[in-house]
Parts: sequence; structure tokens; C-alpha cells
Amino acid sequence: MNKSAPEKIVVIRFSSIGDIVLCTPVLRCLKKIPAKNIYVHFVTKKKYRSLVEHNPNIDRLHLLDGSLYGIIKKLKSEGVSAIIDLHNNLRSALVKMALRKPSGSFFKMNIEKWLLTAFKINRLPDKHIVDRYFDAASVAGVINDGEGLDFFFSDKSPEWPEELPEEFRQGPVAFVIGGKHATKRLPDEKIISICKKLGPGIVLLGDSSDRNSGKVIAAACGNGVFNGCGLFSLQQSAFIVRMADVVISHDTGLMHIAAAFRKRIVSVWGNTVPAFGMVPYMPGHPERSVIVEVKDLSCRPCTKIGYSKCPRGHFDCMKKIDEDKVVSAAREFILQQHKTA
Repeated sequence: MNKSAPEKIVVIRFSSIGDIVLCTPVLRCLKKIPAKNIYVHFVTKKKYRSLVEHNPNIDRLHLLDGSLYGIIKKLKSEGVSAIIDLHNNLRSALVKMALRKPSGSFFKMNIEKWLLTAFKINRLPDKHIVDRYFDAASVAGVINDGEGLDFFFSDKSPEWPEELPEEFRQGPVAFVIGGKHATKRLPDEKIISICKKLGPGIVLLGDSSDRNSGKVIAAACGNGVFNGCGLFSLQQSAFIVRMADVVISHDTGLMHIAAAFRKRIVSVWGNTVPAFGMVPYMPGHPERSVIVEVKDLSCRPCTKIGYSKCPRGHFDCMKKIDEDKVVSAAREFILQQHKTA
């Protein structure tokens, strides 16, 4: 079947790591629309370039680094036909106003989230954010193919980072200790306890802001734990995640990258809750994800994003996490990995 003339569609998601990875099924499915020749323009912040610049489902990348004017000017000159707004904020609204094309926008459900955080009234749909992204993309006739998330490397044959010792390259446990907000992150002493119970072969992942915590954890656990926080690029961290036997992670971007590789994931949840629709997205593979949380806390969730410290002062959502549940789930996943290897 011959495809029609190119149809240029703009997809907008400015940030952040996890949210951008969660956009990837929409990008892939745009390219798969039958009898259409879709040319995808993707708009995001410059700092997230490495996440998307190697994605073959993006035909042209527009990177925001300051004013929107230049991006809007370029998009106007391209003659785009539709906009899929997966961010739905003031900046994306300005793009839509300037281009004046048919658009679909991601419904953030801020009122429903406020009801849940303020009054613990859950009116949120039992629907993953990826499926809600597809609702916004229906303006372009996109249908979810059910194949999950994507992540692409800059090199077809990525290699282990030189900084990682050889003994940590044999099916490590990738422990993503970072988190944008402190209330989404286990205390160091909890991480230390989990690492000691799991044993050697653990690589700690996070950015430079997690480096000091990584030092404390690695020093307390001995030679079996390697502090990779701040040492690796995002692409290198993603490669370690891909090669790991199991990934332990907070509610953060690398958790979603792990889901893109269909890894076995133990995710630990603090002030945020799975009801927000951001759990690991692996259609057809629910057995690869274990969620560990402290249920039935009257104060949880306290926010849809996170805080620098617990607003109640007790931090029960993380301090009461069952460490043994994390360890037993990780061990079971390691056994499963070895059986299938």
C-alpha cells in the first residue's frame, strides 16, 4: 500500500527523564499508522537531548534552551498539521496558540490529584499515564500497539563504562538510589541495610547530587557495593540497567528506562503512590514488577511530586518500608534471571 504525502505532527514534552521515556510508545505508534507517512517533530528541553536524539521515531528534534520564539518560528515554517501536547503547561499552550493547528492535550487531572493528596479521596482512573498519553494522541489517529516503552543508545553496541570494575559486570544489581525529591528516596541507613542483606555485586546509580550518599552507603557495605553516582552519563547508566539481573529503584527516571528494557524491577514508593499512574509500564509482563510501599498511612500521598523533607517530620512512608520485602523480591528476580539466562 502506497503511503500518502508526509504529514508533519508535533509532539511536545519538555521534561523530565521519566515522562519523556513514557512518551516513546506514542512516537513509535505515530510512525506505524497504516497508509500514512508521519513526520514527527519532537519538542523538549536541551538538557534531555541524550534521551531522544537517537530515537529513530523522531524525524526532527527541537530543543528548548531559553525562549520558545525560535522553536515556534521553525515549526511555523514546517507547515505542521497537528500537535500532540503531552506536557500541557503554559509553554506548550503558547506553541499551540501560535501554530493554530488541531491539537490533543494530555489531561493532568490536577483536581483529582489534589483530592487524593489533600483529602485522600481517590477519583483518579485506574489507567497508566502512557494510556492517557494515547488519549491525547487520538487527534492523530494513534493506536497503542502494546509493545511498551523504548530507549535507544548512541551506539549499536554500547559497552561497559571503563570506571566500573570488572567484578561488577557480571549481572549486577542496579540500585537506583537517586530521586529528585528527598521524600521519594529511602534514607541511607535503609539502603545500607538492604545492600548488606543482598550481598556483593551492587552498583549504586544516581547523579552527582547523590554522590555523597553513595559514598556513605558504599563505605558502610564494603567492597561488594560500587558507588556509580555521578560517574556515568545517562546512556552509561541505562546500559548498566539493561545488563543488570534486577533493578531496585525509587519512583524515578531510571525506573522507567528499566521498564523500557523489560527488566525485573523492585520499585520503592514513598510520598507518591502508584495510583498516580506512573508504575513501571511493561504491558504483558506484570510479573516483572514488584511494588514496595507502606500502605494505609493517613498522610500518604502528601504531594503529587515530592518535598525536600517530610512535612510531618516522621517520614514513615520510607522509614517503615519493609526491607526484607525488597530483598526477597530482588533475590527471587535474580533466581528467575539465572534460570532463563
